[in-house]
Amino acid sequence: MLCAPILTTRSETGWDIPLLVWRSEAPLLAVGSAPLGGGIGVRRWVVNATVPMSYDRDDPAAHLAEMARDLDLDGPGVGLLTGVDVTEVVHRADSGVRVWATVGLGTPVWAAAPAPAPPAQRVGTVNIVVHVPARLGEAALVNAVATATEAKAQAIWELGLPATGTPTDAVTVLCPADGDPAPYGGPRSTWGAPLARAVHAAVRAGGAGTVVPWSDRRAV
Repeated sequence: MLCAPILTTRSETGWDIPLLVWRSEAPLLAVGSAPLGGGIGVRRWVVNATVPMSYDRDDPAAHLAEMARDLDLDGPGVGLLTGVDVTEVVHRADSGVRVWATVGLGTPVWAAAPAPAPPAQRVGTVNIVVHVPARLGEAALVNAVATATEAKAQAIWELGLPATGTPTDAVTVLCPADGDPAPYGGPRSTWGAPLARAVHAAVRAGGAGTVVPWSDRRAV
């Protein structure tokens, strides 16, 4: 099972910068688009780390691996970055599926648009972490990522933004590594339906207000 995240900080460039850490009691099967630990594989932990809006490292996977070592996280894991203050993480649950989202919608875009619209706010990244309590087959895991993305896009549309997401969104879906694999993860499947509802609710709640970049708050 994926434990609830712990909020901690790291010292970097003279600042104490927040990050969230999820640990698992047992190895989990994961799929996702995170810069560290993306793809499909067994994972033991997840980190969602705030970075300043001036962030300019071109090696985010290596940076996240450094954070994991400093946190004494063992084995393979998932690492995400965002300009959002991760203390504002939104948690929603539905029928055993748990979702955590950090929501920055400052650079909303249509996925198929030729160029992004001018941002209303500077901070933009929606990071979504999903835990499903039952084993999903590999195809169902991929389908679950699509379902989470569709639910996110629905929430963004309902928030009044003509967009499907931001250019830097990431999603990770985790489930037990053992058990009889469920074959489907679509929005009308046994696990995809509650996943969609929980992601939709989390993104709606997280995107309802104006998000100020963590580093802008720190500078005040």
